[in-house]
Formats: sequence, C-alpha cells, structure tokens
Amino acid sequence: MPIDERYDESQIQVLEGLEAVRRRPGMYIGSTSTKGLHHLIYEVVDNSIDEALAGVCNLIKVTLHQDGSVSVIDNGRGIPVKIHPTVGKPTLEVALTILHAGGKFDGKGYKVTGGLHGVGVSVVNALSEWLIAEVKRDGGLYRQEYSRGLPTTDVVKIRDIDPDDTGTTISFLPDKEIFEDTNFKYEVVAQRLRELAFLNKGVNIELEEEKTGLRNVFHFEGGIISFVKHLNRNKDVVHSEPIYGQGVKDDVDVEFAMQYNDSYVENLYSFANTIHTHEGGVHETGFKSALTRVFNDYARKVGMIKDGKESLSGDDIREGMTAILSVKLSNPQFEGQTKTKLGNSHVRGIAESIVADSLSTYLEENPSHAKRILDKALVASRAREAARKAKELTRRKSALEITSLPGKLTDCTVKDPAMSELFLVEGDSAGGNAKQGRDRRFQAILPLKGKILNVEKARLDKILTHTEIRSIITALGTGIGDDFDISKARYHKVVIMTDADVDGSHIRTLLLTFFYRFMPDLIKAGYVYIAQPPLYMVTKNKKMHYAYTEAQMEQLLDQIGRGNNEVQRFKGLGEMDEEQLWDTTMDPERRTLLQVSIEDAMLADEIFSILMGTKVEPRRDFIQAHAKEVRNLDTIG
Repeated sequence: MPIDERYDESQIQVLEGLEAVRRRPGMYIGSTSTKGLHHLIYEVVDNSIDEALAGVCNLIKVTLHQDGSVSVIDNGRGIPVKIHPTVGKPTLEVALTILHAGGKFDGKGYKVTGGLHGVGVSVVNALSEWLIAEVKRDGGLYRQEYSRGLPTTDVVKIRDIDPDDTGTTISFLPDKEIFEDTNFKYEVVAQRLRELAFLNKGVNIELEEEKTGLRNVFHFEGGIISFVKHLNRNKDVVHSEPIYGQGVKDDVDVEFAMQYNDSYVENLYSFANTIHTHEGGVHETGFKSALTRVFNDYARKVGMIKDGKESLSGDDIREGMTAILSVKLSNPQFEGQTKTKLGNSHVRGIAESIVADSLSTYLEENPSHAKRILDKALVASRAREAARKAKELTRRKSALEITSLPGKLTDCTVKDPAMSELFLVEGDSAGGNAKQGRDRRFQAILPLKGKILNVEKARLDKILTHTEIRSIITALGTGIGDDFDISKARYHKVVIMTDADVDGSHIRTLLLTFFYRFMPDLIKAGYVYIAQPPLYMVTKNKKMHYAYTEAQMEQLLDQIGRGNNEVQRFKGLGEMDEEQLWDTTMDPERRTLLQVSIEDAMLADEIFSILMGTKVEPRRDFIQAHAKEVRNLDTIG
C-alpha cells in the first residue's frame, strides 16, 4: 500500500475522552479475551478496596446477574457528586468519563491505593454497553446512567436517605462489540475476591451468581495467616501454625506469613497494595535476603552448620515453603513487562529488616520447629548437589549426540526455533506413525515410553535420572531449574500428543506438571500446546469425516445423514495411519491445538497439588465434585 506523502496537522488524530479506550482497549485492560473481561470487575472492586484500605468500608458485594451484567456495591464514603471546581461538571461524571480522574493522584483522598494504573471505572464505563452509578452520601441517593462511556442522563437525586448511609453501586453490561466473550466465570471472580479478603482482614466480600444460585462470603480475621493455611490445606505441613511478622517503617507497612510443607516446591506470592506482583520486585528481594541470612545465622549458632562450611542456599531454605508477602505504601512504582514488579528501591531494606527481626524471634522461641525446617533444608542442599551432577547428563555436548538420545528424537531439518515444532507422542506405535506422517522440514517427533515420573512427589536429583524426562530436557535445549534459558529453546511449539483415553489424560497431566513445576517460563512464553486428535471417524461413500467431540459427532451425522455410515471411535493415536494422523492432528492447515497458559498460578498450583500430590482425600473430593462434568470416560480392563 503506497504511503500518503502528505504529513500535516490533519493527520494527527486527537481521540476525545474515552474514545481512545474503545479504539485500543488492550492498552488499558490487557486484552479483549476473558482475562480482560474479568479485569472490568477487578477495576470496580479495586475502588471499593481502596475505601477499605482507607478504613471507611467493610462490606463489598459483587453480583453476576442473569442478563450478563454485574453490580458492585460497597459501604464506603460514596463518590462525590457536587460540581467539580476545575472541570465544571458533577464530580461523579468526571470520575466516570475522564481518564486519570480520581482521588488517588494527589495523595489526599487515599494514602494507599490498589488501583494499578489509575484508569479505573472510566475505562469500565467506556467498554460497557451501559453503566449505572448510584451513590449514597450527604443524605441523598444519586444516580447517573451512561452508554459506551457517554452520559445519557444528568446526575439526579432520587430521594433523601439517612445521612449515615453511604456507599457506591456500579452496575454495568460489558460491550459485545469489544469482547470476544462476555460470560463471566464464577470461579475466576471468586478466586480474586477470596485473595482480596485474605489481604484485607476483617472486610466482608460477598459474591453471588443469579443464574446458578452460587454464593460465597469471604471474610478472614486471620488475614494472610489464613491465606497461607488455605494454600497449604491439601498438603502435609511441617509446623502447624504459620510464621507471621509485621512492621511499619518510614510509612511502609510490611506483613508476611509462611509455612513449610513436605513438598519440594516453593510458592511465594507477593503483593503491593493488594496488587499481585507476579514479577516480584524489591520487596521479594528483601524478603529472600532476610530468609537466607537469618536461617544460616541460626543454623551456625545451634551447630547444624559448622563454621567455615558452605552456607545453605536460598533455594534450599525455600524448598517446600508457602509464603505470602504483602507491602502497603504510598506511590508504588511498578515496572516489568506486565507492570507487576515493584520498583521502589527503599522498600528492599525495609522489608529485609522487618522480616529478619520477626523471623529471628520466631526461631529463638520455637527451636523444635526451627530444627525441622533446617533438617529439610539440609536434605535439600545434599539433593541439590546430586542434581547438579545429574544436570550434566542433560546438557547437549554437540548436535551430533542428539541421535543417541534414549527417547529417539527424530529432528526436523529447519534450524529456526520459531519455525520448529516438537511433538511429544505417547508410545512407539503412534510415534512411528507421527514420524511417517509429519512434515520433516519443521516437525520433530519424540516418542515417550509409558508414563513419566510424577514430579510432584520427587526432588530434582531424582527427576534428572529419569530417562524420558532427561530426553525431553535435552531435546528442548533450555536446561532446567537455575540453568533454564528460554532463549536456547530449540522449538517454539512443544505439542503434547496423547491418546484420548484415561491413560492419555494421565500422561498429559504428568507432562504438564513437569513443565509447570520445572519449566514454567516455557508455558508463560506460550510454547506449550496440547494436540486435539479426533474421537470419531465416520466413513460414508468411501469419504472420511472426523469429529473431535460428541457434539460435533451429532452435528456431523445430521449433516451427512445417519444411514449407511461406518463409525469408528479412536481410542489411541496408534489406531490411525500416518495419513490420518497428519490430516487430523498435525497439519497446520487443519489441526486444532490448545495453547497452555498460566491464567492463575495459585489456582494451577492447587489443582496440581490435588491431582498429583500425596494426599488422597482432596483428590477424592475433587473427583466427586467434578464427576458430573465428565462426558466421555474410557474403561480400563
């Protein structure tokens, strides 16, 4: 397309008001997928949480209505409604129609706020078919209505009310023109509201869904201590009560709770002003430094580590730890790719000092717990050394060695990782068909024998001696653990291709557990996929048709007619010949791949712990709760 050589004032667009939000919604809420959709609720709830942080709100109620709209009610101070002194419009209208208008910018309305970018309700308003704001304050109930960000009524006083009755209600219907899907998921909303209730102890947060009748009330007087207990509820703990500490220095409030379990996985979740800092930051750095220093000092003092001997590493000390770290401060600075990394440099020293003081006191007062935790760390240290030696076996010395891998990798010819795909295929039979049917230019095949090790119940040293896992690590080229380097990935598509039966599901879960626990960045980069082989092949008049679900099967039979059909139910990939496997599951033009993502690390950790952990009861409860959702279950025998 030729470029218009004219470049003058007429070509500079000025997007008035909230028009920019509707034109580029992803800039403000991340995406127009379900993740962005749910972000609308969080933006409104964050305003209510800011009232709770200011100590003027203790009740928040979220309702998912039958028509797809949402209401968020709080008993805070209520958004001001009188004429704004500089804009000349009602302040409620200003807050809902002008970006970056609110009580969070001058530091007077709120000392500590959780709104990440300050865009808040005005963005929700812009991306909604309609929004209604109702405010109780100054002895009156006020209301204003909007459509796609524009006011359709004035701010109207509906009636007089008790002057002590205050609060804000925001109701909105997400715009179908903006979002790919406008159906809110109850459990996704519940997860975030539960998290906020843990981080703001004493606040009542209610969630209700009219369509299903589901209802939860989240209220935790124990705060983050209750949060840690909740995260560890499906695990065997090393000490019954979490370690807790809290302190304030230079207007920075630091609070932490931690408890060890008998797993080999570290789970540290940090927050700044109730925002989950996924990428960590200075507060995490200070916490980890304090942890490593205090435990090593104590271990030397009681003779568990001899003077002059190598110290325990941070990784050793954090093995099996579940911890919540929450800091609250004025003017947080967020950095990183997703703006969820805390960057205020002075917070590091404050966090380190407060955590060190609290932890030192705990170890001195609880010597038996301290010994159990240190025993676990010392075992982890010995295993780390064994793992270091085992890692050497997984490193590729040269490209020539790949042919001698136990997994018998059949590589592709292209060397560009962005073009290359690795199929992890269940069984030699399916692996053979995949090798024959693939496009050898860009598709590599690694057949896996049987079920890989359940890494949820094993340390890294044991994992690295497992032949199939070693083959996967070597084929990927990224290394593992501390050595992991995403830039060395030899394939930017890693496709798990297993049978559509119980065994296939188990193998897929084992592989996903491995990637989630030991190569999470592979998932975060969007490199992990699940193949979707068809369940049925229907042959009519020598023409083959494929169906990937029961519903598709019914639709297909309606289309081609139900008479004179030969129906085959595929139980395994090995039942397909190479041509069928290519046509249905491997051909980029026709296949369906599911990309694996980590939408919520806490929820993912919980599911993996339930399904793959040592405790039987949570797994049984999970199966009983979700059995009704199973549509197709193969029997073994």
